[in-house]
Amino acid sequence: MARIIEAKTKELGGFSVSRILPSVKQAMVGPFIFVDHMGPAEFPAGIGMNVRPHPHIGLATISYLMAGSMLHRDSLGSIQEILPGDVNWMTAGKGIVHSERETIEVRGSDHTLNGLQCWVALPEDKTEMEPSFQHVNRAHLPYIFREKILMRLIAGEAFGRSSPVKTYSPMFYLDAITEQGAVVERPCGDHETAVYVISGQLQIGAERFSAGKFVVLDDEEQIETVENSRYFLLGGEKFTRQPLIHWNFVAYSRDKIEEARNRWSNGQFPTIPGDDEEYIPLPG
Repeated sequence: MARIIEAKTKELGGFSVSRILPSVKQAMVGPFIFVDHMGPAEFPAGIGMNVRPHPHIGLATISYLMAGSMLHRDSLGSIQEILPGDVNWMTAGKGIVHSERETIEVRGSDHTLNGLQCWVALPEDKTEMEPSFQHVNRAHLPYIFREKILMRLIAGEAFGRSSPVKTYSPMFYLDAITEQGAVVERPCGDHETAVYVISGQLQIGAERFSAGKFVVLDDEEQIETVENSRYFLLGGEKFTRQPLIHWNFVAYSRDKIEEARNRWSNGQFPTIPGDDEEYIPLPG
């Protein structure tokens, strides 16, 4: 039977987000170990997203927007504004620092932000890899066209398509818009699968789910659209060993977590060129 994961409200860079994973009910879905829904938020001119430099290890971040924009900077020297439909994929590996802010042009006017930020845990043998950053424009992401169905493959493989985004374990991540009566089958067989409803109403098994519901599938094989809907499908191969998560760090041992904490406290992570005057302190 499908399970609902309830989101919790968290503060992030001056506005609230809905934090779905991790949850007491569900630590991971495939490699997805963290899911935040940012917004929808409406900002007046002069105010906006402002996430100061902070570190990561042992994961890859996926930023994907439905509305608005963000300006990514990292300690590799990457500077990339992300727009709706694009993908920013940052692999932290053994350690990276990044910030998420806005351009002058965006901050200067009333503006909207609405999107998902997810973390994907790296397999244990990939946690010490060199950090990297990849931006993929929406024009280069595959589409799946079927009757009453329009889907974009953000990352991974599904429905015979493969995204150019570099991934490190079997996974899928899809943005779907479907019309009433459309039926979408489970993307990747027995892979762990979740659906996050943005708008409309879906039927999964004997239950119906509306906007804001994050549903982890059990034996259900199909998703039926009751009302015209937009939703995300995400998941992948189940991790046989789940890593630990603490603050912005993902690792397979407490020693690695403690080492990362000490590195951040002692200023041993690299800095971001052009954004090195602020940082988020280590939480107590």
